[in-house]
Amino acid sequence: MKHTKKMAIIAGYFAGETYGLLGPQMAATIIEEHTPYECIVIAVDRGDDKTLLKKALSDYFGAHEPTVGFSTLGGRQDLIDLAKELKQEGAVTILAGPQADTDFRGEKEWRSYPHRFPGLSSSFSFALHGPAEQIVPFLKEPRTTLPAGPGFLLTGKKGVILSNAKKPWDEGFLTRVRWGNLFRLDQGMLTNHPVATAQVLQQIGCPHASRPRQIEIDYPVSMQKVKKQRVQLLLRGCSFCDVAIDKGFHGVLDREKVLAQISGLPEAEDGRKIAFELINENPLPGLPHILTQAGERDLRLSQVNLTMRADWLVQGEKQLREALAIARKMRIRILLSSVGFESFDDEILKNLHKGSTVETNLLAVRLMRRLKELFPFQWAYSKAEGAVHGFIHPTPWDTKETAAHIGKAMDMYRLASDILPNRSVPLIIHHASSLGEWIREVETREKVRFERYGSVIGWWEEARLSP
Repeated sequence: MKHTKKMAIIAGYFAGETYGLLGPQMAATIIEEHTPYECIVIAVDRGDDKTLLKKALSDYFGAHEPTVGFSTLGGRQDLIDLAKELKQEGAVTILAGPQADTDFRGEKEWRSYPHRFPGLSSSFSFALHGPAEQIVPFLKEPRTTLPAGPGFLLTGKKGVILSNAKKPWDEGFLTRVRWGNLFRLDQGMLTNHPVATAQVLQQIGCPHASRPRQIEIDYPVSMQKVKKQRVQLLLRGCSFCDVAIDKGFHGVLDREKVLAQISGLPEAEDGRKIAFELINENPLPGLPHILTQAGERDLRLSQVNLTMRADWLVQGEKQLREALAIARKMRIRILLSSVGFESFDDEILKNLHKGSTVETNLLAVRLMRRLKELFPFQWAYSKAEGAVHGFIHPTPWDTKETAAHIGKAMDMYRLASDILPNRSVPLIIHHASSLGEWIREVETREKVRFERYGSVIGWWEEARLSP
């Protein structure tokens, strides 16, 4: 389609990295193929000068009306402030990507509780939740109309948020990505940013979030009384996971759609496809078939990165061994880039609702190390090889006992040598996660308030607000 207008999508990024941004880059591809808009993705790290970025955006848009999408913000206030400035200066600003609806709308009952997160509706013209193709009709219409189709959220009279249900995912839009549309700010100019590691979508959501479960989560240790207190919740997936709330589980893509994505990946200098992460929380059952089909179609792969749960790694040992044997013949590497261990204490795992145990985590560790001995050139899993495994610490449930359990596992299994990251990640409670419901219930019962840090709810003692 001929492009007569311009749009940009701004996304959060980390300095010095060369990974692709599947969601924003796929959205930009859909926009370019189905609307009159040229669309680029601008990856912005915390150190980028926002004044220079605004100047670069002005140069990019020229005489065109600025239309700027924002995605994968990760709660970054600098990007939220940028969106608000652009909106005040006349740009159309769109909040999209994960949690766009809940972050636009704000925390549950925030109007009745002033300390709660009020949402981002004042910073954006509107929000779009769900598949990117929902924006196509709006971008093809004259700008005098307001978005009214599926997935849109608008601010109505008296600040009331008007929202439309999102469309189901359409696999027909999920096969093509223009990996060359990523840009970075360099010396005040937008320059093309080569992607060295891409992503291939095979699964939307997580099977662990496929059905609701009734569970109990302990109070924070700092607030426990003589009798142990708990909060009962109906949740899907891990209690800390906002993606489980955002996407749930929509199933696995047709293998032809997956292979089409692999076929479209850029090639490195040696003629092989660049490394890619296979986005699937349970990839092992279908991995041998994908590798075999890629080989039969002469798709020369270099590296496949996997992110998965410990229990599904253990359950899929047979298929993983088969995949590694195929990888040996194809001369490619499989990197287990992240396993969501999260903890090596069963009480903490229970409160996180991981659905696994310390025993399962340790079985996975032993399997990872054993496979390295059998497939030294085809298999990688350690932090020295680029893996960053999940380890959440501190948490609200830390005690001397949990510390002893974790310390014992670390010492006995030498976890610090190859498994545990150099720095753990503290528990982050997004306001729309199941733990958000948990801490609001604790606040109500105990008549306390915890500070909000944007869309994140503090749980630590210093976050408790004065009465």
